[in-house]
Amino acid sequence: MTSPVSLSPAQAAARLAEFTVIDVRAPGEYASGHVPGALNIPLDRLSEAVPALKSAAARGSLLMVCASGVRSTRACDILAAADIDAMTLTGGTSAWAGEGHDLDHPAGARATWPMERQVRLAAGSLVVAGLLAGARFPAARWISAGVGSGLVFSAVTNTCGMAAALSKLPYNRAPRSGAGLEETLHALQN
Repeated sequence: MTSPVSLSPAQAAARLAEFTVIDVRAPGEYASGHVPGALNIPLDRLSEAVPALKSAAARGSLLMVCASGVRSTRACDILAAADIDAMTLTGGTSAWAGEGHDLDHPAGARATWPMERQVRLAAGSLVVAGLLAGARFPAARWISAGVGSGLVFSAVTNTCGMAAALSKLPYNRAPRSGAGLEETLHALQN
């Protein structure tokens, strides 16, 4: 499998009208600011969207976006396995905004922390809790060992089980007033 084509924010901005932009972050992250015109299909729901994305790709190019480029690269790999070509935005929305490009912020949406920051907080808190509790209950140090092992596994496999779990929390889900996945898939097929 080859690496997906990566576009810099400047390249993507110059051709933005050519793309169907898909943001694969959690709905809460998407609501806190996304590339203009991007539709939200969380990475953990991408397999449900393959038929609609195949229809959209037949009409034009797909640009996959996330916070830093890691999840969007993974999304491109998943789509390539389904024989769908897609490109990824190098550096994600962080690089996009860092180069001065605007982000859309839906009315009434509250900002959530990026998933990477949520993972760092959760992992760090669990490590500290395991060490503190370990002073009184030595077996509690296994909490810290488990989290450390999980982080090593995450780095080696370029996956993150903790992010998958955190994405299920209510503040990372789509607001009730926002378009759901069904509406997004319908829009892609038309």
